[in-house]
Amino acid sequence: MEKGGSLSEGVLKNIILSYTYVTIWIFLSFTVIIYNKFILDRKMYNWPFPISLTMIHMCFCSSIAFFLVTVLKMVEPVQMTRDIYFKSVVPIGLLYSISLWLSNSAYIYLSVSFIQMLKALMPVAVYSIGVLFKKEGFKSQTMVNMSSISFGVAIAAYGEARFNTWGVMLQLGAVVFEATRLVLIQILLTSKGITFNPITSLYYVAPCCLVFLTIPWVIVEVPRLREMSNFEFDFVVFGTNSFCAFALNLAVFLLVGKTSALTMNVAGVVKDWLLIAFSWSVIKDTVTPVNLFGYGIAFLGVAYYNHAKLQALKAKEAEKKVVEEAGKLLEENRGDVDGSRKNEGHCVKSFVMILIPTWFKEFFLF
Repeated sequence: MEKGGSLSEGVLKNIILSYTYVTIWIFLSFTVIIYNKFILDRKMYNWPFPISLTMIHMCFCSSIAFFLVTVLKMVEPVQMTRDIYFKSVVPIGLLYSISLWLSNSAYIYLSVSFIQMLKALMPVAVYSIGVLFKKEGFKSQTMVNMSSISFGVAIAAYGEARFNTWGVMLQLGAVVFEATRLVLIQILLTSKGITFNPITSLYYVAPCCLVFLTIPWVIVEVPRLREMSNFEFDFVVFGTNSFCAFALNLAVFLLVGKTSALTMNVAGVVKDWLLIAFSWSVIKDTVTPVNLFGYGIAFLGVAYYNHAKLQALKAKEAEKKVVEEAGKLLEENRGDVDGSRKNEGHCVKSFVMILIPTWFKEFFLF
């Protein structure tokens, strides 16, 4: 009874911890999105400089990561050569910087609710680019699923009250670059056995992003910033915003590390619905019935995609378990065979000992 009770307590503890990680991640992701919208939107804080905001985030995150790794030495750096850094980490930093730039720019032109609907295309982009780079196998059933998601998003876009072509292009571009980054992480890092925790990821990637963003920042935003002679940098607003962005990176690692990437995908769907509700009720963005109908179709497609991934993961784990059990059984059989051979040898030896004369045994020391 005690054993059953302790098992129940352990299961309950794991459930509570999982929901805690999910809640923290949803809260921080929700906060960063709304906070960025607040800063960039012309009708709110009215600071429409997405590259500058992204660079502030990168400066803050890379500084904290550098302090933790180099000064306090709380985190061990990843051992890699300069050649690996430039060929593997730098391309990922380039893609990440462009993805952040474009996604933050979209908040100037589109509502939060519509942006979340467009983000439903992420599985489509990741799968398509994975097939292109031969990291995923082409399956007609999966393509039908991807087509249903795309169809749903298209209906949602058709029903958007504040449709902005430039904003849609920015967000779709962000989805493509982010999907490419995720696929290249598997190709350039994971396949080479290189893994980052959130601190080392920011330590190596954030400075790259900062360098790459400097070029468009000087060309696009510096001239406009010079015209804002009356602007005073608000350390409270940008400091708390940057801290939330840093905390979100830690929360992502915590959620994936303690649960799974699939859990984060499912939690992301919940977060998207919460953001749509918040955008409609608090920010007063227009959400039409056609929006919801289209996103509902896309939502079902994403839910089926996550379900299929879960089933594939379970099948893979079951196959792995069968192989491990077969290996153990084989080892046991080998042990039994070796034991029987040893016993046979002992019997033969005893039989010889009986037959051989005493002087012969003493001479050969049987």
